[in-house]
Amino acid sequence: MVRKEFVADEVAKIMSDLEHVRNVAIIAHVHHGKTTLTDSLLARAGIISKSVAGEALYTNYEQIEKDRRMTIKSANISLAFNYKNHDHIINLIDTPGHVDFGGHVTRSMRAVDGVVLVVDPVEGIMPQTETVLRQALKEKAKPVLFVNKTDRLLNELKLTPEQTFDRLLKLINDINTLILRFAPEEYAKQWTLSVEDGSVCFGSAYKKWAISTHIMKKYKVTFKEIFALTAAGDEKRLQEVAPIDEAVLAMVIEHLPSPKVAQAYRIPNLWHGDKNTEAYKSMVNVDQGAKPIIIIFGVSYDQHSGEIAIGRVFAGTIRKGTEVHISGGAKPQKIQQVSLYMGPDRVIIDQVSAGNIAGIVGLDNIAIGDTVSEEEIEPFEQIRHYSQPVVTKAIEAKDTRDLTKLIEALRELSKGDQTIVVELNQETGEHLVSGMGELHLEVIETKIKDEFKIPITTSEPIVVYRETIEKGVKDVEGKAPNKHSRFYVNVEPLEPGVLDLLESGMYKDGKPKGKAHIEEFIKAGLARDEAKGIVDICNRSLLIDATKGVQYLNEVMELLTEGFEEAMRDGPLAREKCTGIKVSITDATIHEDPVHRGPAQIIPAMRRPIYAGMLTAGVVLLEPKQKLTVNIPQDYLSDMITFLQSRRGQVLDIQQENEQATLVAKMPVAEVIKGFSNEMRGITQGKAIWYPEYFGYEKLPRDLQNSIVMEIRKRKGQPPEPPKPEQFMD
Repeated sequence: MVRKEFVADEVAKIMSDLEHVRNVAIIAHVHHGKTTLTDSLLARAGIISKSVAGEALYTNYEQIEKDRRMTIKSANISLAFNYKNHDHIINLIDTPGHVDFGGHVTRSMRAVDGVVLVVDPVEGIMPQTETVLRQALKEKAKPVLFVNKTDRLLNELKLTPEQTFDRLLKLINDINTLILRFAPEEYAKQWTLSVEDGSVCFGSAYKKWAISTHIMKKYKVTFKEIFALTAAGDEKRLQEVAPIDEAVLAMVIEHLPSPKVAQAYRIPNLWHGDKNTEAYKSMVNVDQGAKPIIIIFGVSYDQHSGEIAIGRVFAGTIRKGTEVHISGGAKPQKIQQVSLYMGPDRVIIDQVSAGNIAGIVGLDNIAIGDTVSEEEIEPFEQIRHYSQPVVTKAIEAKDTRDLTKLIEALRELSKGDQTIVVELNQETGEHLVSGMGELHLEVIETKIKDEFKIPITTSEPIVVYRETIEKGVKDVEGKAPNKHSRFYVNVEPLEPGVLDLLESGMYKDGKPKGKAHIEEFIKAGLARDEAKGIVDICNRSLLIDATKGVQYLNEVMELLTEGFEEAMRDGPLAREKCTGIKVSITDATIHEDPVHRGPAQIIPAMRRPIYAGMLTAGVVLLEPKQKLTVNIPQDYLSDMITFLQSRRGQVLDIQQENEQATLVAKMPVAEVIKGFSNEMRGITQGKAIWYPEYFGYEKLPRDLQNSIVMEIRKRKGQPPEPPKPEQFMD
């Protein structure tokens, strides 16, 4: 058995032996058993007692996670094991399974080279199973499979061993279909899973047994014998002849790649800098003697040490005192402390070498996705989140003296979770906090109250809408208030391919750097002249300079950009964010004297014609949608369809098996946050289980737009009737 002391004293030495390092995340749909499985690996490493494994849920160390028995944030833990007479380090990340916390999964995929996909064979491939697997494959993280709760097939569904095995094989085939669809083309066939090669385990994390080809050979046991012991409920014997920790550990070490293997093919996918540089070569070769290069995939807060950046070291070795640059930062900073994460514990060590995961103290203004390096280099590709915040709550400190504390708490929370968006409502002074769903916002509220000890009041959930246009308007004139400068703009909808490119998250808001983006935008459908003229990206909208030889334009471009961004963040119809809009400056006459072209003149001269153009074209409100997967007994199917359709739901698919039905529907978020859960339980007598998944934004039905716009404007303290184009054309 390996003690924590062993980890603290010897881990750096083992970490430098790259052949025996694995960086692995455990991923799954919610409640499929990730944290329960993690417990058995912790017990094997000597972190917790084997007797409490499966019940301790050790990596759910925050109180809110214990209360809800649900993983809410990724937990990092470095484990030392001895396997086949070699010491190994597994840098493990236990990720959340609930869709509201999917951002943690996305970020963790940047740090790992492989994943253990956990699936409940009774529920099968659920929405989040597919989502997290797709995210892993996109980041070139190789999968292996642990089929958990296998005993449910025998004990609950009363299947025979033959039927059980058929069902398990079908599940593996279905997962392989996803791998073939989403894996990088060159690895799709290599990465498919099979029982024969040992890349699949079956078992029960809660009862601490698992079988694989490795276990069968070593313990001379067959599937039939395991199924017989399961049916008999002989857990003790199962743990003796099919120990879960050994089954999973062997699968991870034998089938998931070391950093030496993985970085050779992952780095070209993640870093798009010059391949002839020392930086590129050092990362591809995992050179521990090179200058350090780290990608930050997490930020946590410690009341004693302050902000702790959690990063994957791709090159070099980091130590206390190492001086590093942060991408976009003005000056270098010194690392004050290097540590390993052991779940809730952080163990300070002397150094962490390339191919491993580290906690770093001492970096100010660090953010998730930042590139940290000893010499300034091209940053890593941005970490792309697959969902957008769709629900908002207004949060206010009960005592105005707590306002500064509340601002600091929200800043810390949004730093650690980039899927939280915080804005200040200038009219009411409330903080508007947007998240992935109601549960996400509930967790934020609980943390503010319990961890930061700030009494707060919150509003009912509010749906986040978007404003866009479906046709364009050309040569709209914008005048400065002093009438000394004039600008002419075209306001048009973005080409669908360009909008898809921006939706992918490949480009951050702001001016694109360099010229690499030009070909990408042309490929997506933008004209070459327009692609060359991109000045700014904001909320999946573009500002383009389409002028020729306009005097003084460069001197006011920064203010024009500010006017464009103000318009995109606060639309004319309902004061919601705008999206999918292309604003092209086609001509301008600008006063020669800088005194007459300051911010008070230029910003409105850009914002107002954009508003006028949008209102002239006809602003359309977009609403967020969710894909809802509902599992119910067949008897309730008809009532469920009627109920979902009454809430503007659109049924996409119905699958029926035995007495159960699975219904997939597309639902407006506005219809699933008002009494939806209670009605759902009432209709099905509490027998429905449902899972939401982000499904993008779609046009709001025209007959609902006016009433919803008036409702939003009233809530925001605006006159109920939206403005007319003429109001912005004086």
